[in-house]
Amino acid sequence: MTTARALTGSVRDTDFDVIVVGAGLVGSALALGLAQQGWQVALVEGDTRASVLAEPPPARDVSDFEPRVSALSLASEALLTALGAWSGVLAGRHCRYQDMVVWDGDGTGRIHFSAGDLQAPALGTLVENRHIVRALWHGLLGCRTLTLLDGVQVAGWSSSQGLTLADGRRLTARLVVGADGAHSRLRQWAGLPTREWDYDQDAIVCTVRTVHPHRMTAWQRFSATGPLAFLPLVSEQGDDRFCSIVWSQDTDAARRLMALPDEAFQCELERAFEYTLGPVEAVSRRFAFPLRQRHAKDYVADGLALVGDAAHTIHPLAGQGANLGYGDVGVLLDELARARELGLSPADPLLLARYQRRRKGENLAMMATMEGFKQLFARDELPVRWLRNAGLRWLDRLGPLKHRLAAEAMGLGSPWIPR
Repeated sequence: MTTARALTGSVRDTDFDVIVVGAGLVGSALALGLAQQGWQVALVEGDTRASVLAEPPPARDVSDFEPRVSALSLASEALLTALGAWSGVLAGRHCRYQDMVVWDGDGTGRIHFSAGDLQAPALGTLVENRHIVRALWHGLLGCRTLTLLDGVQVAGWSSSQGLTLADGRRLTARLVVGADGAHSRLRQWAGLPTREWDYDQDAIVCTVRTVHPHRMTAWQRFSATGPLAFLPLVSEQGDDRFCSIVWSQDTDAARRLMALPDEAFQCELERAFEYTLGPVEAVSRRFAFPLRQRHAKDYVADGLALVGDAAHTIHPLAGQGANLGYGDVGVLLDELARARELGLSPADPLLLARYQRRRKGENLAMMATMEGFKQLFARDELPVRWLRNAGLRWLDRLGPLKHRLAAEAMGLGSPWIPR
């Protein structure tokens, strides 16, 4: 099999069908799918091949896990399977969780979702991001129509001049796709405005080991100052006492927690989680990042499309960020497959408008839902607390509606799996 080629040499013009900027979870999947369709694709990434393809160390302690973890839905699993990357994901560390428990820390409301109730193999799969990217890159390196430019930064873009790299090379393409993250420079160069606001919260992420096993369950406790999630992880040795923590707190509270010594932080974490899995035995290095909702008013411009965080970022309370990004990938692949069948340009305006229309409504609906949850649990008035706890208990007993909500979050029946 002819493998992906590297672009070398002096400054020159090089033309492609599609250039994808950003080779993370979303950009790598899109580039792989486009190359498999037969498009001439360039994938530009500032990271280096050696760091992405390096074999992660086995997990013996909390410090061996990557802090960045994604909860992949069954729909995202189907997309990665169609791309031939899912077997590589499963070859690394992962946890297919069977249950999810959500409760109100300031009341008695609780809801339990079970894969068994939905007759599904799992509610989703927790995977460290590097394992997903590594599996995708192994697929990319086997694509003869893909050119990989790693370890190089993008210095500029315009619809008339194309893409300029930091080393002086210039690339042109009929379509450029920005998969370059929440602070997308391509989005800024294209002049695509965003609607955004701060949550005045930081998310603290780390890995912990608890005394009791997590029972393949994702746990989430809501409080007035923000949600706390314990997401299950499993080591190569089968140790199921590891969890990835995402703790969203008001900014001042988050700063106080970040400043604590490990033992004091563990005690705070145990109390906040109501000792659900017993004491916390160990905690990894902690990271914190500010939470900001962001949505591009348009996902497309002349010769440009945005996917993933470049188009939208969402509160992490439901872990839907990666899944929304893979939803973008699936729809864009579907539209570009149709363009190839009809002999159209990948930058055909009607095609790009249809991509935007198909994705914008779903993304906005999920973002509105997460914002509603965040605001609902931030309210501390007694009537609001009573209503939300009564609502959680009522929903937990109402099987059909509860199952429908779970199925929507899992992406069951999603129409965008690429052909």
